[in-house]
Amino acid sequence: MVKGGQNSQNIMLILSSPSGVGKTTLTKKIQQKYSSFKISVSHTTRSARSNEVDGVDYFFVNSKEFENLIKEKKFYEFAKIFDNYYGTLKENVDKNIKKNDILFDIDWQGTKQLSKHKNLNLLKIYLITNNKEELKSRLIKRNQNSQKEIDLRFKSFDDDIKHWSDYDYVLINKNLEACFKQIEEIIKVSKSKISNLLHTIQ
Repeated sequence: MVKGGQNSQNIMLILSSPSGVGKTTLTKKIQQKYSSFKISVSHTTRSARSNEVDGVDYFFVNSKEFENLIKEKKFYEFAKIFDNYYGTLKENVDKNIKKNDILFDIDWQGTKQLSKHKNLNLLKIYLITNNKEELKSRLIKRNQNSQKEIDLRFKSFDDDIKHWSDYDYVLINKNLEACFKQIEEIIKVSKSKISNLLHTIQ
């Protein structure tokens, strides 16, 4: 259990993928359908996009503030991605897991760090596209990144996919609705296993 008292039936669902695969869209779909899920809001040093709200999409902080939090060991996980820091504050997770399942939209670096905490009920899913060219096409279509950022994210694909083995499931997001249904089934099976285990212990 998480320090502070986790409801042991609550799970922490991690969705990871190379940029542009659709994990943020799927994360929001899960939260919209299942009221039990709360999205973990990360801290980041990157600038907010025009449609992003501080405290809702991310907690936007400067590098000095972030590095102070690292020194104080306030994060369950953090990583530097494309020159910006991202991290999950322990305090926020410990508070939310008491009443909710938690959704993490994080990369393989963060997943590795969270996995070291054996007291967390983690369910780890990695999402991929059919191929690299489709990934590049999606990055261009979503029109959120500069050409330089698109090239950086595209080049990181080969390194990202080396970490598939760190996850419980690997899904191909060829069709958003089909992929969402697969995730729903995985959640259902995971919840059932935890429930059965608790009944066995009792």
